[in-house]
Amino acid sequence: MERSMGLKPRTALNRDVVTILSRSHADRNVYPSAGVLFVHVLEREYFKGEFPPYPKSGDASNDPITFNTNLMGYPDRPGWLRYIQRTPHSDGVLYGSPTAEHVGNPTVIEITAYNRRTFETARHNLVINIMATEEFPLPYQAEFYIKNMNVEEMLASEVLGDFLGAVKNVWQPERLNAINITSALDRGGRVPLPINNLKEGVYVMVGADVPFSSCLREVESPHNQLRCSQEMEPAISCDKKFRAQFHIDWCKISLVDINKVVPVYVTRQDPGTGILPEFGEYDPPSVSLKSRDYFSDFLVTLAVPSAVAVVLLFILGYSMCCRREGVIQLVHHSSIQKSTKELRSMSKNREISWPLSTLPVFHPVSGEVIPPLHPDSYETTSMPLMQTQTNLQNQITIPQQRPSGEHYVMSTFRRLEVNGIPEERKVAEALNL
Repeated sequence: MERSMGLKPRTALNRDVVTILSRSHADRNVYPSAGVLFVHVLEREYFKGEFPPYPKSGDASNDPITFNTNLMGYPDRPGWLRYIQRTPHSDGVLYGSPTAEHVGNPTVIEITAYNRRTFETARHNLVINIMATEEFPLPYQAEFYIKNMNVEEMLASEVLGDFLGAVKNVWQPERLNAINITSALDRGGRVPLPINNLKEGVYVMVGADVPFSSCLREVESPHNQLRCSQEMEPAISCDKKFRAQFHIDWCKISLVDINKVVPVYVTRQDPGTGILPEFGEYDPPSVSLKSRDYFSDFLVTLAVPSAVAVVLLFILGYSMCCRREGVIQLVHHSSIQKSTKELRSMSKNREISWPLSTLPVFHPVSGEVIPPLHPDSYETTSMPLMQTQTNLQNQITIPQQRPSGEHYVMSTFRRLEVNGIPEERKVAEALNL
């Protein structure tokens, strides 16, 4: 099934509008012209027949299908050919503008369809035979920037036909065709925010056989150039013919007369010292290569790190086992323990003055003497603060009144002397209880 579809005349004003479209239904050959926009639509509806239907009868078949396109034998497409598919539920589009360099060389594009539900694939080939034409390229070319369109919307035949019809009304050429369409993102534009139905923008280049009209040249006036420099919209008289459907940024319009373009011939400079000379095609080494013994290399690779590891292990073991500071610390701690035990054993036999805290305690109400908590036979090193004072020197006997009568009992207190002077204050405090 092979067919090429041109953009048919819509009105008398655009009956000479030419562009080439095609739709994918099978492996096919197409014949675009050099210098003319080529559009090829990959229809999901056709590729659905390549995949098995839904298991349940009556279910709507809306499998997500994506496409991969590449030049046969290469991972990517030719430089002049682009591809876009917005979502897996929309058709894919191949588009571009072939040049005269590709004339006479058939271009085979492999189209692979992927069913994202069943993970099955279908592959077709598209053979693009680029034809040369004498009337292309047209000498006068104008590029418009349309702000309210995405590239896949502009590639639709109806929308592109409406735009070319509006340009023909303004320009009034005898021949007019679309040369190329480029997304603003490919020109360094930014992805718009998903608000207020913002679009990416698209550049559309058209060519004609007559000079530019006065309306198109209005943007070159000093007044409009000043408004563009101030980021203001220029005053273009023919803008109303586009405004109903297309919002054109007139400050970004480009008018080119290829008859006045000076060709630039780029001569290849001599390669410097850092560039290798051309030796022709790569000549790989032969299969019969001499065998090489890698045993010595293996020993060197293994022996050197092993020797370094052994030396480091020896140094670490000597530092931890033979130069330990912990042994000296343990010996020092042991000597401290021995000295402490010796001092405690000596303190058992010494005779010292008992502290005042070892005196008997009096009851705060009755005044009776409370017996000590521990006997006198305890070691001095572990003796509690409260001890009895029997059989001690320097004792004082103090009478104590009983609560039942006027008789007194005698209580014994130790007389504490500090540097030979009796401590009378402690005795007075005891009497005042």
